[in-house]
Amino acid sequence: MPDRRWRAAGAGLVLALAAMAQAQASQRFSAQGEVEVAFSPRDDAEGVLIDVIREARKVVLVQAYVFTSKRIADALVAARRRGVKVEVLADARMNRRAQGNALPRLLEAGIPVALETEYSAAHNKLLIVDADGPGCAVVTGSYNFTWSAQNRNAENVLVLRQHCALTRAYRDNWLRHRAEATSISRLPWNP
Repeated sequence: MPDRRWRAAGAGLVLALAAMAQAQASQRFSAQGEVEVAFSPRDDAEGVLIDVIREARKVVLVQAYVFTSKRIADALVAARRRGVKVEVLADARMNRRAQGNALPRLLEAGIPVALETEYSAAHNKLLIVDADGPGCAVVTGSYNFTWSAQNRNAENVLVLRQHCALTRAYRDNWLRHRAEATSISRLPWNP
């Protein structure tokens, strides 16, 4: 009897390992480029984000779960004024109110904003900059675009520079999300 249990457990383990071996990421890239990290509140993570926006020459695409940072919004508006294409996707549930939100600032500046409504939570926190190069960069991490993320929370920002294939993969995913999102012209927003 113990032999059968061991064989059954062994067969289950083999099946589990086989299933794990088949699971893989949708894309895999060789490491290249430069990596920068910032940890708030110790580091100026918000300043890192603003510097990346300032360095943009062609396009900045944003995905935000929560967006209340006026400084980041102002950097995006400044980028638009210098001719950079700026577009923003944000989580619908977390960004439907105008009070305390930075999205009205972007809308007033003519920056296209759309809300993601297809997901329970659109939890991405991304900046995608100049995907076709030069100067391509992806910014990701746990950092929400909020005052609290810089001053109260333990957050991280990861900047991946000069890996344009990776940046294009993030851009292509952003475009898929944008195709499903709902454009807005003002807040508050009610579906």
